[in-house]
Amino acid sequence: MKNKLPSDGSAKKKITIFASCFMGLSHILFLKDYLKGAFYALCEALFIVILPSIIRKIINLVTLGNPHPELPIKQRDNSIFMLIDGILFLTIIAVFIILYVMSVKGARKTYDEYCRKGTFNTQKEHLNTALGKSFPILGLAPGFIIVLVFVVVPLVFSVCVAFTNYSDPSHIPPNNTVDWVGFQNFQELMGGNATWSKGFGRVALWTLIWAILSTFTCYFGGLIVAVQLKEINVKIAPVFRFIFILPYAVPSVVSMLVWKNMLNGSFGTINRTLMALGWIANPIPWLSHPLMAQFTCVLINLWAGFGYFMLLSMGTMTAIPQDMYEAATIDGANKFQILNKITLPLVLYQTLPLIIMSFAHNINNFGAIFFLTGGSPTVADSTTTMAGGTDILVTWIYKLTVNLMKYNYASVIAVMIFIVLAPFAIWQFKQTKAYKEGEL
Repeated sequence: MKNKLPSDGSAKKKITIFASCFMGLSHILFLKDYLKGAFYALCEALFIVILPSIIRKIINLVTLGNPHPELPIKQRDNSIFMLIDGILFLTIIAVFIILYVMSVKGARKTYDEYCRKGTFNTQKEHLNTALGKSFPILGLAPGFIIVLVFVVVPLVFSVCVAFTNYSDPSHIPPNNTVDWVGFQNFQELMGGNATWSKGFGRVALWTLIWAILSTFTCYFGGLIVAVQLKEINVKIAPVFRFIFILPYAVPSVVSMLVWKNMLNGSFGTINRTLMALGWIANPIPWLSHPLMAQFTCVLINLWAGFGYFMLLSMGTMTAIPQDMYEAATIDGANKFQILNKITLPLVLYQTLPLIIMSFAHNINNFGAIFFLTGGSPTVADSTTTMAGGTDILVTWIYKLTVNLMKYNYASVIAVMIFIVLAPFAIWQFKQTKAYKEGEL
């Protein structure tokens, strides 16, 4: 059959218009790519079939339901289900838009190939090309869908909750509905509510201090031990390495619970031993005084975490050429100068990315705080906010959701943590070899 399309590119606008009017239309009518056109047309047909459901779900997402106190609880609008469904259907719309753009670009590309060759590919060539190009897409599609449903949708849902009044006692579905409140929750935590803003500021400040102290104490503690073990010339040095790595090897839940019992102010082993030796007259409030409890958290975290950085530093020092040490010794450098001018700069250069990521990890180090102190002791605003003297933001989120059911405030805090940690994650990703070499 004689082809009616000109091969000088003048029909590109017509191809684009028909492809934009209905997915796959240009492929079927003009480009003779029936298989791909049928696939795109089927996608749009399915989208049109479910379009009424999509519109209904989007309306529910906007309104989050209406209260119906006259109905039984099970028959009332569940705002949270509506929110989740709305986000899922928005995801479907996003995927459909991506397919639509792909169909238009595919039609234009097929026409450009026709202009270069002067003839269309046969159906067999179309099939082989489609199978070859679609294989990576088909292979990635299941993972892409899983990421969308189980990662992106929950993240978007968590962010959306920050802009609602989803909290106890008046806005817990299905008994009550949830409403959009804009930035009201952010304003209340940032100064609009004296008690909550004070609690948030205190916990956020301690979280920052905790992350800095826990990171640098573990790092430099591990580095100092690694240097000592490297310089010591005894046969039992491997035994010390094994002993020092044990705190890191033991699950932190077990370690923290053991320390919690040992540091108990009334019957803890440490206080009873010190009193029996006559070193103290009264029990030390390791976990019952705010400042002392914070100091204890940093100290115990040092005990549990320095082993990792010790191994990391020893591995880095092992890779330093011995010629550098020999040359420095010949030049008259002492051990401190060698450590300061050779060992530390090279170790820091190799481990700096891990220090930054360790800082990001410690901001969310739930176990080290929760299993050691549970966030205690109580302070002035703890009665209202349930934020204890050693609570960091992530442990406070746990209490807000499990105990107070203040999901809106917990979501606000989670969003703020993400804003703080995202730059660290992006920076770490940019340092990877795959990113630098353009493989991703």
